[in-house]
Amino acid sequence: MFPEAPGPTVGARPQAVARARGRFTRNFVIQATAAEWALVLLALLRTDLAGTGAHLVFFQHDEVIVHAPVEQAAEVAALIESAGERTRRLLFGDTPVRFPLGISIVDCYADAK
Repeated sequence: MFPEAPGPTVGARPQAVARARGRFTRNFVIQATAAEWALVLLALLRTDLAGTGAHLVFFQHDEVIVHAPVEQAAEVAALIESAGERTRRLLFGDTPVRFPLGISIVDCYADAK
């Protein structure tokens, strides 16, 4: 089921209604594209991590937590970077737009930023 666009409020000016509908439409497209990007990233990353001893622990919005043996931390970080780049190319082709990933290697999940 698709969410409905916000309807006009009583007494709203036509310009305000049009702006609200435009914001909803742009936001929906951006969020849907971000969700698609994240799903492809997770699929590629899950495949890349197979056999490494590392595994996906958590994903929410724009955060992915991967648990890995400490001696594989740098290798896993490189796999994450690679999956991000491959995801960009797969979904958006040859574009100059970059999707930077911030990767933190920490001993405690709470320390990741």
